[in-house]
Amino acid sequence: MRGLIASVVIAAGLTAAHAQAPTKPVKLGVLNDQSGQYADASGPASVEVVKMAIQDFGGKLLGAPIEMISADHQNKPDIGSGIARKWYDTENVDVILDLSNSAVALAVSEITREKNKIMIASSVGTSALTNEKCSPNSFQWSYNTYTLARSTAKALVDQGGKDWFFLTADYAFGHALENDASSVVKQLGGKVLGSARHPFGTNDFSSFLLQAQSSGASVLGLANTGLDVATALRQAHEFGVLGKGSKVKAAALLLQITDTHAAGLANAQGLYMSEAFYWDRDEDSRKFGKRFFDKIGRMPTMVQAGLYSATMHYLKAVQAAGTTETAKVLEKIRSLPVNDFFAKNGHVREDGMHIHDYYLLRVKSPEQSKAPWDYYDVVATISGEDANIPRSESKCPLMKKS
Repeated sequence: MRGLIASVVIAAGLTAAHAQAPTKPVKLGVLNDQSGQYADASGPASVEVVKMAIQDFGGKLLGAPIEMISADHQNKPDIGSGIARKWYDTENVDVILDLSNSAVALAVSEITREKNKIMIASSVGTSALTNEKCSPNSFQWSYNTYTLARSTAKALVDQGGKDWFFLTADYAFGHALENDASSVVKQLGGKVLGSARHPFGTNDFSSFLLQAQSSGASVLGLANTGLDVATALRQAHEFGVLGKGSKVKAAALLLQITDTHAAGLANAQGLYMSEAFYWDRDEDSRKFGKRFFDKIGRMPTMVQAGLYSATMHYLKAVQAAGTTETAKVLEKIRSLPVNDFFAKNGHVREDGMHIHDYYLLRVKSPEQSKAPWDYYDVVATISGEDANIPRSESKCPLMKKS
């Protein structure tokens, strides 16, 4: 009898200890450029966006606090890879978010797959991430080079811009933008007359712009972003490549609202580009824009809005899975619909691409802009299925062909 009582007491004690044992916190890591070229488009404000999402979710998940850490990869794949390994191996990070550099993202994606964790890139452009270098553990949330280049290039070719010259950032992201846009231009009967590849963080674009001018191209395709695109736009007007008296049109293949602000409407007016988000698109986007403005002092970029959406989707996936176990969370990320201020009726495809609508935008002139950050006209909506790489062309082995 004493043995039976002792067994019951021990069992009760074990049950109570198990019930009181703390659940492992869900831990998010925000890895991006916090001090360089992409710091405005992503950077510290993106860290604040993730904090907003965590707060809006309630701050807890699976009975434990949601934790977040962040770091600056300095746009160097070796530094980004080192941080990712440390986070996964010793910091118990479940998901790495944002990334903001294509070369860093591709490197971290491989580590994420090796460690069987999860990566959701919001501010990464290279289409290779969800195409030939796709991974079951990695996702691309806001855009990629294919979606933006395809819709923007088509708009310019349709307007008669048949001859293109590309000003291209000389790394994976810029190469992908140029390649994707070039293929569209050629498919539609246009020609690519040349390209000039410039180093990351170029201050003097004069020699590259001279090449563009001498090519005789009717469209200057800007296959760069951040400070590079803002500097290139200003100098293109200074040298007469664009602006008054010039017949050359410019197509920015990735122009964040912070880039437009840096370049100024006088230099960017008339430019066409495609984005996944614009704060003044509808009532829901305006509400998020106001919250962000009140916190940061400016309007959010496409990738910052997308990061909030991605963070909330991850948290919902963990909640639905009832665990942080990678396989179960991955299944929920792919199966749960996305319907928020960023994406209406969005979904995640087998290749890891978040499928949602894009918007063809045109930069207003200074006279047309009636309020702070009132920079764009929404010209058209492009469906996610039309903008993304067709299943039949995908090189991702995860994709089901139809």
